[in-house]
Order: sequence, then C-alpha cells, then structure tokens
Amino acid sequence: MVTAARGREPLARTDPESTVPVPSSPPGHPELRRVTANGIEINVAVAGHGPAVLLLHGFPHTWRLWTHVMDGLSDRFRVIAPDLRGFGASTRAVDGYDAGTLAADAEALLRALGEGSAAVVGIDAGAPPAFLLAMRRPGLVRRLVVMESLLGPLPGAEEFLAQGPPWWFGFHREPGLAESVLGGNEDRYIDWFLDEGTLGQGVEPALRAAFLDAFNGAEALRCAFSYYRALPSSAGQILDATRRGRLTVPTMAIGARPVGRALEQQLRPVTDRLIGRLVEDCGHIIPLHRPDELLRLLDPFLTPAAAPAGVPVDTTRR
Repeated sequence: MVTAARGREPLARTDPESTVPVPSSPPGHPELRRVTANGIEINVAVAGHGPAVLLLHGFPHTWRLWTHVMDGLSDRFRVIAPDLRGFGASTRAVDGYDAGTLAADAEALLRALGEGSAAVVGIDAGAPPAFLLAMRRPGLVRRLVVMESLLGPLPGAEEFLAQGPPWWFGFHREPGLAESVLGGNEDRYIDWFLDEGTLGQGVEPALRAAFLDAFNGAEALRCAFSYYRALPSSAGQILDATRRGRLTVPTMAIGARPVGRALEQQLRPVTDRLIGRLVEDCGHIIPLHRPDELLRLLDPFLTPAAAPAGVPVDTTRR
C-alpha cells in the first residue's frame, strides 16, 4: 500500500463497505479518501452531494487538476476526482496502465463509493479510459465528456498528426530512457508542460507545487510514462470496442490547443449522440486555463434533466 508522501494531505482508507473522510479536511473542501479498488489503493477527492460526476485527469496532473471544476460543480453534484493509477498518492503499480485496466479502475472506484451511475469526464490520458468505460458499461455512464486527447488510431485525427505525434510521445515510450535523463530535472520538465498547457500563463503556485511534488523521482516518472508505453495496448482496446458496437451514451467532445476538433472528428462516426465544442484562446489544460468557460459547457450537459434520452444529435459547433 502506498502512503501519502511528505507534504501531501493525510489520507484515510476506504473499504468498499465504508467511507471514511479525512478528519482534517476543512469545511467546503474536498474530502480525501483512500479506496481499495481493482487491486490497488486509489487516492480520491470527493465533494458535494447529488448525481455523481467522475473526473479523470491526465499527465502531468493529479486530482488537483479539477480544483476549480470541483468548486463549481459540488453544489449540485457529488464530484469524485481520483489520482489515476500510479499518479499522485495512488498505488504506483507495476503494470495496468492501458486504457482498459484504467476503465476497470474507474468502474471499481464508483462501485466502492456506492455509485450505480455517473457522468464521466476525462482529459488527456483520462479520456481513453473514460471512453472505454462508456463503451463497455453504458448503463453505468450517464453522460460522457472527453477533451484534449486522441482515441488511438480512430480516423479523424489525420490533420493533427500530419507532422507526427508530439515529440514527447516517443521520448516517454522508450522504457527507462526518460527516467534516467530527467533525474534531478523533474521540476523544469513538468513546468514546461504546465506553461505550454496554459499558453504561457502557468498555474497558481499551490497547484504547481503539488504537481511538481507528485512527479518527483524515478518511480513517479516511471508510472507516468507507463501510460505512453501502454498506448499500443490501449489502441487495440479502442479499436476492438468500436468494432463491437457504437457509443450510445450522450457525449460531449471539447477541444482547445493543440488538439482542437481532432477528438470530435474521431468520435463522430462511432457515436450516436455527440456535441462538439471548442474553447477559444485556451491551452491544453482546460480545467486550469479556462475553468469558467469549461463550467459553462459542463453544467447544462451534466444536469440529468437537461438532455433526456432520445434527443437528436447536436451538431452545433462553436
């Protein structure tokens, strides 16, 4: 079992039969819990009451990516934001970084927290497992939101990939290379992604410190880069899912820079009910760079009464 590192919030274990909040959590702030799910220990922040909304972050983030989104949703929803497998204070597992296993992690987490359904929101590395969860368990996923990611080799991203994938994909995928090169320079490296992902704006000091702490050391980096090393397996799982059926869950695809419309274009041929949105003048890290704009998109879409089953496909683009 992984315990909280120095400087991180204290954690309380949660078994499937019980839910124990951290006593030191200030009123109105997310409660940090430790949940046993799918064979690992998941550090998860929970806030609010109402229909469940599960938030899945990407690289190089932790649950704290959703800080402002949780604040904006927790008065109407029960917002659940875990550290994904290997990230933050969740178990630094040896394997299981493919999208299918991560989807199973998410499903087990919801079950352990007593949720029979949830809206699921995923960004970057959190988007493929969110997609697979909706494909495999449509009765569990009430709404799906995916943003700033690609879904394996599905058609639609050719223009985005015309010059090849981003440079760090190859760097991260070579086993052991990036960890050995970056040792002692983790802060500078993570800072580059935080700055690029906000178009040079950067993130507020407390969040920056939390992200830098979460990706300090070879083992933390090894887990993070395992997501890239599992991309071929994830791609095969995505292809298999789309060959077996269609995405029937009401879905919103949100783009910014650099992915733009590519994810929406991948989803459109395989999705029954899809809304595409673009956040203007926004970097990759939408929840931190433009949280208010993101909340304006999420709030009406996630509200259960806003789009009853059977509504026509919304092809509006803005």
